[in-house]
Amino acid sequence: MWQAAVAGLAAAGAITAAVLATGGGAGSAPAATSGAAPAADGLPHTAVDVSPSGCGHGWSKPHAGSQVFDLHNSAGSATEVYLTDPHSGKVYGEVEGLAPGITRPMRIDLGGGSYAFKCLQEDTDAVTGPTVVVPGKQPQGPAAVPVTQHDLIPPTLAYQKWVGDRISDLARGTAALKADIDRGDLKAARADWLSAHLVYERMGAAYGTFGDADGAINGTVGLDPDAVNDPDFTGFHRIEYGLWHGRPASALRGPAATLVSDVKALGASWADQRMDPADMGLRAHEIVENTEQFELTGRTDYGSGTNLATARANLDGSRELLRRLHALLAPRDPGLPALDATLDRTQAALEAEHHGSSWTPLDKLSRGSRERINADFGELLEQLAPVAAICDVRRTV
Repeated sequence: MWQAAVAGLAAAGAITAAVLATGGGAGSAPAATSGAAPAADGLPHTAVDVSPSGCGHGWSKPHAGSQVFDLHNSAGSATEVYLTDPHSGKVYGEVEGLAPGITRPMRIDLGGGSYAFKCLQEDTDAVTGPTVVVPGKQPQGPAAVPVTQHDLIPPTLAYQKWVGDRISDLARGTAALKADIDRGDLKAARADWLSAHLVYERMGAAYGTFGDADGAINGTVGLDPDAVNDPDFTGFHRIEYGLWHGRPASALRGPAATLVSDVKALGASWADQRMDPADMGLRAHEIVENTEQFELTGRTDYGSGTNLATARANLDGSRELLRRLHALLAPRDPGLPALDATLDRTQAALEAEHHGSSWTPLDKLSRGSRERINADFGELLEQLAPVAAICDVRRTV
């Protein structure tokens, strides 16, 4: 489902903090000293200029441990600031959109090693400040080489082709569903409805590109008779309500024909669509977030009791994205093995509720199973946050 897209996008800034130390909120910070004096928060503060002409100036007494850089933009336009490893290009901390004349804090925990500030003012080339060596052998914190728009284009194109193939599968599945309904075989229709619906649910990262087609094919309304009888309510869930609420085949033929037509239109237009490469990492997180919000609460159950099947298909959708992004993530995210293990564990917990051709409805889950599945999805959200942060497109030049 795409309903939580706005919430997911709003969370993107917070997600970044899971991997990289980020600056505080907008506005002026208290004046900082030029050395490394303690402030009210108990941490040493260092005032650093991040204008292109003075990038990194002011950091003269480097030391390891938790500290705050009070970054001041003395230039005439907004600036992005990264604290980097000048040799590998890895980013340890960042502050975005630092307005002229504003000071903002970058709180960070530094280990021994070489560092340099990189200042990226609007409409100018990036400037890297002087290299500063922090003494000692204290381990360095999380860091990653920036991912650029160019890096994300190949996996995005590969994923878009994969979606096109799935749309063809979807067209075949919805045609079979319509044929069942046309001949009045509602038992077969219920089986083919689930099969086709799961094909659609595996394409979670593409819903934003589907545009209005998503609402037509998989939209929802309130769970009451007045809402489900709205003529503007179409797609899988309209048919689901009828199939599991005793509606005759004659009442479902029109919605089935509309669904087939909408899927056909989606397939015809897909070759002209372009997915945004910058969305790839965030979508893996959003799919799981939407699953937790809509499937594990039963909000999208119109009678079939198959929310756990949908949740299982959504896991496939996140896995497909991660498979496409793996070459970028493997050298950047040391948490990938743990993420894979959590995906496997969550999948196993869902599959334990799959019995032949049926799935346990949410209201029939044991307390232990519900708690285990909820906990697994919560852990997945935490472990997918670094994926979104790492794939957040950053300037490098």
